[in-house]
Amino acid sequence: MSDAGPLLEMRGIVKSFPGVQALRGVDLSLLAGEVLALLGENGAGKSTLMKVLGGAYHADEGTVTIGGRQTAIHSPQDSRSAGVAVIYQEFNLVPGLTAVENIFLGQEVTRAGFVAQKQERKRAAALFKRLGVEIDLDAPCRRLTTAQRQLVEIAKALAFDARIIVMDEPSAALTSHEVERLFEIIPDLKSQGIGIIYISHRLDEIFTIADRVTVLRDGKNVGERPISQIARNEMIELMVGRELKDEFPARSRRIGAPRLQVSGLRRGRAVRDVSFVVRRGEILALTGLVGAGRTETVRLIFGADPREAGEIRLDGIVLDIRSPQDAIAAGIGLLTEDRKLQGLVLGHSARENFGLPNLTWLSRRGFVQLGSEREHFARFVDQLRIKAPNQEQRAGNLSGGNQQKVVLAKWLARNCDVLMFDEPTRGIDVGAKYEIYLLMNELVLAGKSIVMISSELPEVLGMADRILVMHKGRVTGEIADARRATQEQIMQLAVA
Repeated sequence: MSDAGPLLEMRGIVKSFPGVQALRGVDLSLLAGEVLALLGENGAGKSTLMKVLGGAYHADEGTVTIGGRQTAIHSPQDSRSAGVAVIYQEFNLVPGLTAVENIFLGQEVTRAGFVAQKQERKRAAALFKRLGVEIDLDAPCRRLTTAQRQLVEIAKALAFDARIIVMDEPSAALTSHEVERLFEIIPDLKSQGIGIIYISHRLDEIFTIADRVTVLRDGKNVGERPISQIARNEMIELMVGRELKDEFPARSRRIGAPRLQVSGLRRGRAVRDVSFVVRRGEILALTGLVGAGRTETVRLIFGADPREAGEIRLDGIVLDIRSPQDAIAAGIGLLTEDRKLQGLVLGHSARENFGLPNLTWLSRRGFVQLGSEREHFARFVDQLRIKAPNQEQRAGNLSGGNQQKVVLAKWLARNCDVLMFDEPTRGIDVGAKYEIYLLMNELVLAGKSIVMISSELPEVLGMADRILVMHKGRVTGEIADARRATQEQIMQLAVA
């Protein structure tokens, strides 16, 4: 870490949106060769502050100084020219372009006025080799997995000769091996004098990689500490503004008879002869490495993808599920892994998103009863503590945690018997996570059944009653008592 002055100083940054003051005079500093962890609950202002630095937003007030020079940032080009590269939580890739084309988009390697494609491919291949992964350089990014697209974003940032790199939830879609590779690269970047701002809700990562911590709450800077001088509990208290003794609520279960029974489910090599049972009042965790077939399994149950074989029973009755509408009608709901792409219509209001799967009972003679829709949604806004200026706020303007709560609200309103949660707390802060965990416990106490897909092993061990582990489309093991399981036990089954 450098002993010189700050590489970056942001002073008195203010940013408001209609009905929301996102930043209230925030100060932040970053040294050359330092990893600064930027923490806070969803809606605390972290992403907004980084979008000001990245030129996506223009601050209402405040100054930005880079390398000792005050810098006016009015656009992403201004930010890039100042030596800032931002890896946003939302992918910033052109789906129809290849990995190589996305990496060099706007900074193409040219020769005599033409793009030097061979040179670009060579540089891209070297970047991915540095990351320790192999990516199909010719495949459009829309065909890549979520984890592969995240790696393209990281390679894109590394390709840009930046002095400051912002990583907003870079590990959210990565496997443990890929995260380890990222953590091997970061010290190399530090040694070159690059300053890194690292945003993550995974606190274990912060203690592994960060040199210093800055915490935002309600648009303000509420604390800064060297990582060696802050304990996990203190970090959480700064983030949520209250004491949070446990990350997972106490469990009390009344597990009953089998409810959802899946037998011989199959679709190509993604899902191969998967069978399991979920009982009334139970949380069954479905875990494994990225690409194990977990998401593909619940999509088959929900009718989002056609199954080649298999039987699905609910309370002993065979279901003929050919579409999501069939699953919803049977009392099965799915909270998708990608809430922005598959769970919400971001351009519509929170209220409209709530109403989408509930139009059959919210409509009369083909017209939505807006009064009834507002009344029912208001109950869930209170119950789930959804933070929004009003019901008409665009879903795309809500924080990640509040977007997830809107998705939860629309399925709770359906009163589904079986809820399948695919990465229910991805990109969500510890306070919002705790609220969702409490809700999950309340649902199973009321007799609901939950299938929870999670890549976070502490979450699996903290919330599940029973664990199924998948690898390459197959169930490789079952742990009947999750409370006695260990992370090592799960990982052995995950790589079987």
